[in-house]
Amino acid sequence: MKRLLLILVSIGAAFCMYAADIKGVVLDDKGEVLPGANVYWRGTTVGVTTDPDGSFRIPQVKETDFLVASFIGYRADTVLVKSGEEQVMVLVSDLTLDEVTITERKAGVVKSRVAAFNTETIGVDELCKAACCNLSEAFETNASVDVAYSDAATGAKQIKLLGLSGTYVQLLQENTPGVRGLAQNFGLEYIPGSWMQSIQVSKGTSSVINGYEAVSGQINVELLKPQTQNPLSINLMLNSELMGEVNIEGGWQIPLKEHDHHEEHHEHDTHCHHESLYTGLMAHYGGSFMPMDENKDGFADMPLVQNVNVANRWFFRHGDYTLIAFARGLYDRRRGGQIVEKTAPATNPYLINLNTWRVEGFLKNGYVYDDESGSSIALITSLSYHNLDNTYGLRNRRAHQWNAYLNGIWQRNWEGRGEVDNDHRLNAGVSVLMDLCYDWLGVYNTAQTGYASAIGDFSHLDVTPGIFAEYAYKYGEQLSLVAGVRADWSPHYGFFFTPRANIRYSPFEWWTLRASAGMGYRTPYVLADNAFVLPSSRALKFDRFDGKSMDVSHMTHEIGQEQAVNTGVSTTFYIPLGSKQLQLSAEYYYTHFLNSLIVDLDRDPHAVYFYNQQDMPNGKSFAHCAQVEASIEVLRGWTWTAAFRWTDIEQTTFNATTNQFELRPKALTNRYKGVITTSYQTPLKKWQFDVTAQFNGISRMPDGFDAKGDLMGGYGTPQTLRWYPQLMAQITKYFRTCSVYIGAENMTNFRQDNPIIGADDPYGANFDASMVWGPITGWKVYAGFRWSLDKKD
Repeated sequence: MKRLLLILVSIGAAFCMYAADIKGVVLDDKGEVLPGANVYWRGTTVGVTTDPDGSFRIPQVKETDFLVASFIGYRADTVLVKSGEEQVMVLVSDLTLDEVTITERKAGVVKSRVAAFNTETIGVDELCKAACCNLSEAFETNASVDVAYSDAATGAKQIKLLGLSGTYVQLLQENTPGVRGLAQNFGLEYIPGSWMQSIQVSKGTSSVINGYEAVSGQINVELLKPQTQNPLSINLMLNSELMGEVNIEGGWQIPLKEHDHHEEHHEHDTHCHHESLYTGLMAHYGGSFMPMDENKDGFADMPLVQNVNVANRWFFRHGDYTLIAFARGLYDRRRGGQIVEKTAPATNPYLINLNTWRVEGFLKNGYVYDDESGSSIALITSLSYHNLDNTYGLRNRRAHQWNAYLNGIWQRNWEGRGEVDNDHRLNAGVSVLMDLCYDWLGVYNTAQTGYASAIGDFSHLDVTPGIFAEYAYKYGEQLSLVAGVRADWSPHYGFFFTPRANIRYSPFEWWTLRASAGMGYRTPYVLADNAFVLPSSRALKFDRFDGKSMDVSHMTHEIGQEQAVNTGVSTTFYIPLGSKQLQLSAEYYYTHFLNSLIVDLDRDPHAVYFYNQQDMPNGKSFAHCAQVEASIEVLRGWTWTAAFRWTDIEQTTFNATTNQFELRPKALTNRYKGVITTSYQTPLKKWQFDVTAQFNGISRMPDGFDAKGDLMGGYGTPQTLRWYPQLMAQITKYFRTCSVYIGAENMTNFRQDNPIIGADDPYGANFDASMVWGPITGWKVYAGFRWSLDKKD
């Protein structure tokens, strides 16, 4: 047996170390591709030039591992490479050489120094520092974004940016509608980690081109592109809770037959109408097979999951015309609730059955009709259908949603006069956003043989056409400005306008200042936004503050559009320390709601109340968020990042102690978060070690609950929840074409004692799985394997 194992390991190691060509792309310091750049192995005569799209492929040599890229007017860049690793080489202009520090190790998180928006890009290197199984786990090393469980029974997760819940974050997938509406409950888990190429996180007001919905910011996920994908990639993962994943991806170029008459006209054509066609496939399966119950309350800590997710995309280019197509289908099944083997045979166990079907796709068309001015037109369309059938004990929710999106964009660029480069860009266009959502909630009778009554119908139809214009100006390296405005019309809310502005100013090369201000709007989805209350006995109630009772089934027609003003400032210092650079940043954002859907958990521990902020006497809602961050590469390959964020989110809710409505800190919302992360990569990138520590700050329980989550039997002083630490670590071993990794999460083993209230009587009045403020599972260990077959010419 030992000999057989040794043979298998040797074969696997040899397979991983199979030599392959090195591929990559050469960019300038502004992120633009550099066609015709020279790429060669240092000290050899082996070299190539980059293609028109800046990409290159060069055979690996035995003499050296140092690759050099050079171009006229730019300083050469030298990097240490390993086979199978795609290289991104950045050349700095001789005129702006002092503005960029080049290091051999690529940064996992890149913050633009020239963009007007306060945006950071999370790349593959950062995603691989932890068990990034899906989008919900992509922010464990990030201080700006929080992801936590929204309840203790379904495993649903909720994202937060600037302290505000994910409903106020515009989540996009390649700049098309992504996680929204019915997809909010588990949509973060529907984007596998190995499918992601990068994530852009924009804080505060973002571009009006993508719509009016970004209140606290925007998160855009870029998926793998078939023109840069490997022919075959495999990613396997298994954790100590017997949750496993299999991901298989691949991208291929499809040869196109050249027409003879094209060759005849090449001598007389000023443009070479080269055609290229690529396609890519991505497949994911995730499953768990054994229910866990660490706190012995009889409920599964996490539901058993079966998820199948398949996507196909195409890329076609003919001259100045580009077409991108994407289609995806998934099925997701979750089984949770009481573990039947642990309940008495005569009892009726509380079961959670969640079934989801989803299909979606988008189509992007772009055409550059004037190369000199960069004038272009684009048409982006997307369509999705989401269907769910969920059961929470006796409650049953059936819903489906159609979402359609169209965005037509015109763009023109031009250069101003003067000694200093000053560039102008103008975008304008039209858009249409349509949501048709059928959302019905009912309750079974105790025998579960039929419906005793309907709780409510939360369906709605909204078609919102709009127009927009956005102007961008760049003056040298000192100033960037983006200003835009939208005008949209809704059949429910009428006309509304969205002005936004972002500005960046760099008085010195080592100091950058940014400021932003703008409006954001969104249509509330009562159940989708607050599905965390469904695994509970809480009643749903709506108060108009007019002395009249309101049937919850008509709630949707009474809720107003949420409106907010977001303003923010940030500053970044780039401080040279010998050959290294210390990056210090500080930021502050304030979100003031003109109207919001206030969710009141304080008024009654057996109910959840919904209010229009505008209907409330002196109703208010706002959020302050401040963050400081420092990062540095202390030694070659060894990086440190430390960040601290403070939030103050307050809204008008009922105070049961004083028996009146008051402006209060929002319940179950952390006041601060600290993150310290360090990563070390050996010189030849054979090993990598990553450690992340989180410190999550105090919050409060809703009125009527003590700090342990138990009902107090009455009201008293609001209970403050203590802070808690979390520790994560991972070790990765790299081979030529593959890597293996092992890691652990929540190594402090801190978890909430009683995340489910009334677990011993799930059909009683006190049952509530929504009082979650900390981790609900303890220490977890995982291991995984990544392998890629490199492309061949």
